[in-house]
Amino acid sequence: MEKWECAMCGYVYDPEKGDPDNDVPPGTAFEDIPEDWVCPVCGASKEEFEKVE
Repeated sequence: MEKWECAMCGYVYDPEKGDPDNDVPPGTAFEDIPEDWVCPVCGASKEEFEKVE
């Protein structure tokens, strides 16, 4: 699964880890995260994330 980086603060969403603090279980692909999810570090919207190559 692909990792995604927040363009605002550099936080990297890793699907293998998920975001358990915000009800996103490990194994959740970025595309499957709810649209209202925000960066847990800076609060940026999902649209601010870019795929890590």
